[in-house]
Amino acid sequence: MSHNHVHIAKNNVKANNLVYSILLNLLITLAQVVGGIISGSLALISDALHNFSDVLSLVFSLFAHKLSRKKASIEQTFGYKRAEILAAFINASTLIIVALILIYGAIERFVHPQPIQSNTVIWLAILGILVNGFSVLLLKSDANHNLNMKSAYLHLLTDMMASVAVLVGGLLMKFYGWYWVDSVMTILIALYLIAVGFDLVKKSTKILMLFTPEHIDIKEIVREVHKVEGVGKLHHIHVWYLNEEEIHLEAHLDCPEDFTLTQFDEVLNRIEMVLFEQFGINHTNIQPEFKKEDPKDFIVQD
Repeated sequence: MSHNHVHIAKNNVKANNLVYSILLNLLITLAQVVGGIISGSLALISDALHNFSDVLSLVFSLFAHKLSRKKASIEQTFGYKRAEILAAFINASTLIIVALILIYGAIERFVHPQPIQSNTVIWLAILGILVNGFSVLLLKSDANHNLNMKSAYLHLLTDMMASVAVLVGGLLMKFYGWYWVDSVMTILIALYLIAVGFDLVKKSTKILMLFTPEHIDIKEIVREVHKVEGVGKLHHIHVWYLNEEEIHLEAHLDCPEDFTLTQFDEVLNRIEMVLFEQFGINHTNIQPEFKKEDPKDFIVQD
């Protein structure tokens, strides 16, 4: 089986930004817990709970990032390249769990409303906006090309939005005495968490389950590879993400002639360039066959 592999530049994720974000979120979590207890605001305590889940998720993201950079070994032939994908899946799942807890608490508080010290809520919400806003800026560039960092970024972004919602609620409570707003804002925050969490769970699950990347059309791959001189039928195809930087393809290839290894390597190099340049596939593993009796479908159940 012939195997080729195009090396690509790895995205340089700034792990120090995660450390700064962890410290900042610890600060705001402690402040909001104390403020929520003093003021009696469920939305503030809910925001603190969300912030604390962010601290845990950021720590996990940092650990996964460090782990993913470890080299392959005999025991781990791929290294820990999927650690960040796993972290993204777990972090997104915690977003949904936290959201459900918030909804339960908000409904309970809506049924049994309590007076809230709005001034404390307002000032701590402003602090939350500033701290989370700064953390969001720290991770924004890395979130564009790394699913693990995107999960951490989304945790922080939703925290900032939650703080904005808490601020609005605090102002309405201060000037109009609408204490029910606290519960409504909590539910709105939770629904948004479920939406963004579900999207991230879906994306990370597809990678973990070895689904074909969404932008890749296997039929189009077959059409383009069949244009290469010296190629027979491409079949028994698998395409998947190893992580966000590596797309793998393995397949069987019927050869029209009984090629020498040197001749087949020339054909393989041409196939590899087509796959990389047109589809972004940088790790190719193709089994050559000549007059072999086996299934010739594109997709064959192993």
